Parts: sequence; C-alpha cells; structure tokens
Amino acid sequence: MQRIWIILGFLAVVGLLTVGVWTYGYRQALSQLSEKAEADLELAADRLSTQMQVYQELAVLMADHPSLQGLETLEQARVAQAVLLDVADKTAAVNIMVLDRDGRVLAAAQPVRQGQLFTHPAFQRAMQGSLGNAHGVDPDSGNRTYSYAAPSFGLEGQVDGVLMVVADVQDVEQTWRGSTEAVFFVDAEGVVFISNRSDLLFWQRIAGQSGLVPPEGRDTAFDARFVGAHELWRLNWGRYLPQKALHLTLDLPVIDMTAEVLVDVAPAQRLAGLQASAVAAICLAFGALLFLATERRRALAEANAVLETRVKKRTEALTVANTALRREVVEREEAEAALKRAQDDLVQAGKLSALGQMSAGISHELNQPLMAIQQFAENGTAFLERGKDDKAGENLGRIAQMAARMARIIKNLRAFARNESEPMGKVDLVQVINTAVELAEVRLKAEQVELVWQPPDLPVFAWGGEVRLVQVFVNLINNAIDAMIHQQDRRIEITLHTKDRLEVTVRDNGPGIEEPEKLFEPFYTTKAVGSSEGMGLGLSISYGLVQSFGGNIRGANTGNGAVFTVELDPVRQEKVA
Repeated sequence: MQRIWIILGFLAVVGLLTVGVWTYGYRQALSQLSEKAEADLELAADRLSTQMQVYQELAVLMADHPSLQGLETLEQARVAQAVLLDVADKTAAVNIMVLDRDGRVLAAAQPVRQGQLFTHPAFQRAMQGSLGNAHGVDPDSGNRTYSYAAPSFGLEGQVDGVLMVVADVQDVEQTWRGSTEAVFFVDAEGVVFISNRSDLLFWQRIAGQSGLVPPEGRDTAFDARFVGAHELWRLNWGRYLPQKALHLTLDLPVIDMTAEVLVDVAPAQRLAGLQASAVAAICLAFGALLFLATERRRALAEANAVLETRVKKRTEALTVANTALRREVVEREEAEAALKRAQDDLVQAGKLSALGQMSAGISHELNQPLMAIQQFAENGTAFLERGKDDKAGENLGRIAQMAARMARIIKNLRAFARNESEPMGKVDLVQVINTAVELAEVRLKAEQVELVWQPPDLPVFAWGGEVRLVQVFVNLINNAIDAMIHQQDRRIEITLHTKDRLEVTVRDNGPGIEEPEKLFEPFYTTKAVGSSEGMGLGLSISYGLVQSFGGNIRGANTGNGAVFTVELDPVRQEKVA
C-alpha cells in the first residue's frame, strides 16, 4: 500500500512539472512567434505603404504639370487627357483626373460617370491646400479604390484646381496575396478594406470589441484572451484562417488604417507539447528505472540464496563457453589472415601467370644477348691482340648495349614479378604501355600477332602505380592474344586518348566477348576447364587495380572483335615561368 501512495505522489509531481514546462515553453514559443509575426506585419505594412506612396507622389508631381493648367478650350482638354492616359498606363493607375474648384471633371484618363466630385473627401481636403486621401468602392466596377488628391495653386497662392489619382487596391495587394500569415488592414470605421485573405474583406469591428463580424452581421465563433502579453484569438472563420491565432496590430497613420495579422499558434503548441512530453518521458523513465532498480534489488535480495547455489554451475558453463569463444575468435582471425594472403596471392598469381606464358620467349630474349656478348668479347680480344683498338672498342660498345638491353629486360621482369604494394603517384602512361609491350613482345612474335602502337612524343602523366598499371596492360594484351589464338589474322591496336580523363583502348580483331556482363567476375573464363591458359582472374585483378587508382575499366564488342578501355585521372603539368 505504501508503494502505491509513493507511485501516485510521483505521478502527481511529474504531472505538475509537465504542466509547468508546457506553460513556460508555450510562452517562450509565443514570444518567438510574436517577433516573427511583428516583422512580417511591418514588412506587409511597408510594402503597402510603399506601393501607395507611388500614387501619392504621382498626384503631387502631376498637380502642377504645364499641360494640365488652364484647360479652357477643347483642344487643351484633349492634350491633357492624352497626358493623363499615358501616365495612367505607365503607373497602372485606375484613373487620373483634373478637377476645378467646384469639383467638375475637366480632363480624365478614363471616362467618369460622375461629372462632379465636390463631396469626395479627398477633394475637400485638397481644396483646403493639403494632400487629401480617401478609400472606397467604385460604384461602376465594384472594385476597391484608394484616391489621392493634390491641390494646384494659382499665382496668388489660392487653390485653382485639384489633381486626383485613383489606384486599384486589388492590384496593390496582389503582390503579397496568399502569404502564410493572414494580414488585413482596418480603416477608421473598423472595416477590413485590404487583406491577403479575400474571405475577410469588408468584415467589421464593432466598437468596444476585439473580433470581427461579417458584413451581413451573422454570428461567428470567436473568443479572445491573453497569455502573458500576447493576445490570442480562437475563431472559426474559414479553412484559410487558423482556428487559434496570435493577434498583432500596427497603426499606419500615413494611410489612416491599422494593420493586423493572425498567426497560427499550432507550431508553438506543438513545440511546447514536445518539450513537455520530453520532460515527462525523462521523468517517467527515471522513475521507472528507479522503481525497477528498487524492485530488482528486493528481488535479488530474496533470490540471493538460490543464486549462490547456481553460480558455480553457471561459472563452469561460462568458462567452457568462453574457451570455445576464444578458440572461435582465433580461428576467425586465422581465416581472415588466410583470406588476405589469398587475395594478395591472387594478384601475384596474375603476374606469374603472365610471366609463365612469356617465359620461353623471355629465356630466348636473354639467351640471345648472352651469346652475342660472348661473340663480341671474343672478337674484342682478337682485335686487341692485333692492335686494332678501334674495332675492339666498337665490340665493347656492342657488349655494353647488349648488357643494357638485358638489364632493362631483367628490371622490367623483376618489377613486374615483385610482390609488393607500391605507393600511387605520377606515372608516365606512355612508358607504362611501352614496358607492357616490351614484356609481351616475345609472345607477340611467337604467336605472329601484329601490334599497332604509336606512342606520343611527349610523356603523358596519369595517377596510379607503375608496376600495377604494367600488369593491367600485360593482362589485356595476353587476353587479346588468347582470344585470337585459333585464327590466322591476328591484330592488336593500342591507342592513347588525352581528354578530360586519359583513355587507353586495347582493340583486337578476335571473336569478341560472349557475356560482357560477367566480364570482370572472378574465375569467369571462356577457356576450357583445367586449361593452363588461365583461371579467369586476369580481368578481375585488372578491374580491382584500376579501381584502386580511382579509374575505370570496361569492355565491349565492336562487331569485329573486342575493345577494352582503361580510364585514368590525369596529372596536370605545371607551367614553367
């Protein structure tokens, strides 16, 4: 029973804390929402005032226009009408009129049904020597208009006439209609005259009340209250208006209106709800953990005697399981190491496979210079005995050339067969292809394959590893030779293209590729099972090597053979000043 009271007390505290957090968070969110709404309201008000000011300044500037003075003859009236029409078209004004002291229309950009505007509030204000303004509804079109009237003074300072500019309010408010917040402008009589929500137009505010009522006077759901310094409206005025909104106002004496905005407070409620939910969840989770810990401690105390008898057996079982787990970990580590060695061996196997195919020719290439060196050495000895030093020197020079050739062959073979991972850097792609061609030269001659390769005069630098790139091109050349082994005409063409990326194409006139989608899969080969020609690893290894350089390799059929394209990133040469 005591535990139940403790739980109920804890839940009550959590409830009070949640309410407090929600209230505080809601007020903070309303303050932030109020700042944003105030800025949006000022922006909308400034936008409206700025647009209306254009027509105000137009009235002031046009009041003393020379073409609008006098207007005693019909010709003067026609000239004035042309000027007014041109200005109205350029400023999007509904109408511009010149009135005499009695309010009669002397000239207008558009025809006016009312020939006299003596009772117009803006005209009466202008006749007092001040700038007049007024708003209303055009009886002809039914459009809302805002008028500015500027006096025209005579030589003695008296008001001789008035120029009135009429602006269409709908055109003015078109630029900000449909914005997120509901903004409306209420005139001195409490009527909504301008708004970005057409549903609110001509709604009225009854004196002494906060809300608005429709023009027909029907009752609408409305309630106003304050949360701190923020006025909140609860309303149901249509689907385009929030049901619960923050209400802000801003006086605009320039246009004799009050700007008001309604901002949906649902985001503030959601934010406060999330904060309160988070605090409640944390408190409940902490209480649950504390309760569970207490219950567990009690249960552990009760079960301590039973557990003590099971600890020994469980410990023994865990010891056995731990030993088996350690053994399994060792086995997995050994398996991962073996897999890594196997992957490295596969790359090396690709090199050795290519070397195996070229071994007989390489032996011939090394044996031939050795025999030539022996012959030139014997000749050089004979020439020295006869005193022909120049001939002996010529033979020694040939021996040096043969030795350099053998050193180059051995260097390429040793670098190609080396089982190590060289760092990537700037590599001369022309030299790489030359080395690959030289390594495959013996097999090309043995298989009577014509190789077409015209290296550029200048080096072309790519990003990669020299030895591994040589292996890629040796694999591509050997694969092309294998593909053409059963045909008479054998031809391989290597081309280097220098574009945004470097491209090297190896093209043959063989039978083509049977299954291009499986081309770079490991152990995929079209050769006979058990064949000594390869295991299907060459292209897979080449694909992995080129990918490691940030490049790409692809193969395709040309209709007269196959073509492999190797793409590599170029290394730009710096200009020497």
